[in-house]
Amino acid sequence: MHLGTYLLGIVVAAIATGFILEMLRRGILREKFAALWLAVSATVLVLAVFPGVLTWLADLMGIAVPTNLLFFVAAVVLLMVSVQLSYEVSKLEARTRRLAEDLALLREEVGGTDRIDDAK
Repeated sequence: MHLGTYLLGIVVAAIATGFILEMLRRGILREKFAALWLAVSATVLVLAVFPGVLTWLADLMGIAVPTNLLFFVAAVVLLMVSVQLSYEVSKLEARTRRLAEDLALLREEVGGTDRIDDAK
């Protein structure tokens, strides 16, 4: 492989890591999500610095082409991220529904439903 390809992988992994850390520092990204993306960027960095690791892992698993292993792992990671985000959205929808029900009950106790129109 060409030296420029190695350097590109290292630079992209370093930029991704810096971007994730900056989002974490600003409070845009929560820690539990940042840990996943930091692990991904660290893995990319290791594979960029030591490309023989991917070849070794592919040989160990009986995969003929190392890039096939890379694409498979990337697909699995993206599937895991999608499932995690679906779980988080479902949890937030349930909390929002529960809060809306509690708010409706509190408004009913305080003074009837005519106050709901005032909130809009």
